[in-house]
Amino acid sequence: MSRRTVFFVSDQTGVTAETMGHSLLTQFDGHFRTITVPFVANLERAEEFCARVNATAESEGQRPIIFSTLIKDDVREVVKRANALFLDFFDAFLAPLESELKVKSSHAAGRAHGMADIAAYTARINATNYALACDDGTNARDYDRADVILVGVSRSGKTPTCLYMALQYGVYAANYPLTEDDLEQSGLPAPVAGFRAKLYGLTISPERLQQIRTERRPESRYASAQQVAFELRAAERLFERMGIPFLDTTDCSIEEIGSRILHKTGIERRVHA
Repeated sequence: MSRRTVFFVSDQTGVTAETMGHSLLTQFDGHFRTITVPFVANLERAEEFCARVNATAESEGQRPIIFSTLIKDDVREVVKRANALFLDFFDAFLAPLESELKVKSSHAAGRAHGMADIAAYTARINATNYALACDDGTNARDYDRADVILVGVSRSGKTPTCLYMALQYGVYAANYPLTEDDLEQSGLPAPVAGFRAKLYGLTISPERLQQIRTERRPESRYASAQQVAFELRAAERLFERMGIPFLDTTDCSIEEIGSRILHKTGIERRVHA
């Protein structure tokens, strides 16, 4: 399959079109050039976008693909005329929902990722601030507020996972890095020893961890095969000895890591994405 250009178009941020469109594209082997075009909220912007799509089709010799979350009917009708495969998520699902619920949808732009629900938005921001404040072992005195505390060796995916769970679901997630000194002890490090029920471990393959650390600190002891292997073995032994559930993040996306942790722990999502 030759490379195809894919547009994600929306009258707001385009996050929903990106997320759903990327999920569909993963089912196809091929090369896609993806372009996000947000805030196409009026007819003038719609016409400009159509011209861009048509120019792309002409220059590349094949129709682009458009994933759309356009709410306004008149804007959507303009974009439909572009020389492209047009796939609109709201167009596909709103009509059946309206029929089933016996009520018309609001057709209000920005509901999915806006601030219509101030309480939910505030919960996400507060959780994100908490994750940042309790990152990498800082502010251990606030661990009692945590829903979960991720533990693992350096560069195993703790920080991005905490931020994802906070921003997406309003979960209070802290993380603690297991150092060489921690791993040489028989028990849990003092800052997390009193919170064993909240701990969740992350591990990763030695090859992947060495690659990540080499990018950060090339030719260092920190990135050496011997050091990486020691830390991972010791961390996994600690998890098993202390009864801490853990997850291998080698082949997992941040979204999958976060979802697996929430599923396994039963932690309640304060915000539903």
